[in-house]
Amino acid sequence: MRRFTTVLTVLLAVFPLTFGTQFLLAGHTAAPNFGIAEWPTGLAAGYFGVKGIRDIALGLNLLALFAMGQRRATGVLMAISAIVPVTDMIMVLSHGGTAATALGIHGLTAAVMLVDAFLLLRERAVTPALDETLQPAHS
Repeated sequence: MRRFTTVLTVLLAVFPLTFGTQFLLAGHTAAPNFGIAEWPTGLAAGYFGVKGIRDIALGLNLLALFAMGQRRATGVLMAISAIVPVTDMIMVLSHGGTAATALGIHGLTAAVMLVDAFLLLRERAVTPALDETLQPAHS
């Protein structure tokens, strides 16, 4: 189960990095996948950079904690960060997007993040095998 949680956590941290980069570099091509039909133009297109940086920061925060071996702290951050896709889901629903996109992309992402957070938080610390702890230390 620990290996599954590790893979899931890394994927959940890498995905926002890719989405964020797409929004930063080519927001108008990435935007249709978000779920809102009309996208800002002109000065309002600055939204793409804001969304891109938000997603990149989220992914980097998760990866940094996880890379430092802070699995429980990563679980706490993952649970708190699930508010991002929940809010995205609400925005899509309240701005003319389809329920299928809102629930299928953003709602599912939030649910998977919460499951991963739960798995990370319920893990026990890895302990050395019993036979290794009983071996005498060599001087």
